[in-house]
Amino acid sequence: MERARQLVGEMLVYCFAIVLITGAYLTFFYNPDGGTAPYSGSYTPLHGVEMSGAYESVLRLSMESPSGLLARQTHYRFSTLLVIGAVIWALLGLFRYLPALLGLGLALLSGLAGFGAVDDLLSGTVLGRIPVLVWYVLHLLTSLTMAAVLVISARQEAARRPRTPEFVVLTLALTALVFFWR
Repeated sequence: MERARQLVGEMLVYCFAIVLITGAYLTFFYNPDGGTAPYSGSYTPLHGVEMSGAYESVLRLSMESPSGLLARQTHYRFSTLLVIGAVIWALLGLFRYLPALLGLGLALLSGLAGFGAVDDLLSGTVLGRIPVLVWYVLHLLTSLTMAAVLVISARQEAARRPRTPEFVVLTLALTALVFFWR
């Protein structure tokens, strides 16, 4: 059971690396502006529709930036894998490991903050009243904290049971397999 938990933990580190890389790319095009303005991007059916600056920047990123939509989809997909993996990681540890519980909580909070930062699913709700910039900062802080939790936990696991090259190849292969599973 401990080796399976270590395997899932390693997969979480790889998933987080992809989330971090795609998130860094998306940051170059994202504008955390909560003010409303009419849309004037390349998607003509939305011309003149009032929306937040954050949502408009995400639409522009998806439709006009090179590989923007691919980066958003990859970021979302690996973020979802990260949350599912954190649940499995906590279950395999029988909820007795603080890093697993902290990682699970941070993954859920970071996901919620990501949706709040885009001003997508939370608009019109009680949580939608929180400024977009607050959601964005919360998303960044929880993501960086989760990175620290994953790296520290992976190092502790590796100190107890050293990684072998076969183990690393297996975790990379399983991460790719889970990602491409339909």
